[in-house]
Amino acid sequence: MTNNPVLIHLADFAGSPFAVSAEDGQRLCERIAPLLAAGTPIALSFAGIEVLSGAFLAASIGPFCADYSEAELASLLMICDISARDQEMVQLSLVNARKYYANREAYDAAWAEEMDDVATVSIGER
Repeated sequence: MTNNPVLIHLADFAGSPFAVSAEDGQRLCERIAPLLAAGTPIALSFAGIEVLSGAFLAASIGPFCADYSEAELASLLMICDISARDQEMVQLSLVNARKYYANREAYDAAWAEEMDDVATVSIGER
């Protein structure tokens, strides 16, 4: 395990100052996953990011809440070059991901039920 964090720039994965798509977030997640698995610290730079979305965050860092404790993530994943507002978004995304992964089956069942209700209403309105 190395003590020097690997610097990763979000802008490289977003391809622009807009870190908004879940697809870009997924690519970042795939880059981070093997580093975290190896115990390699990561410095995640938000330099150059002007717009950040929950979808990007949920796809990029949210999945790690399933496998790593809050303390483990805090020691391995450092956030840098970020505004106070975006830092709040990151923290909220992590809180929500922890809630989801703590009770995944119930959340998935509620979502499936909601989508079934939406489909029933849509079909009934035709």
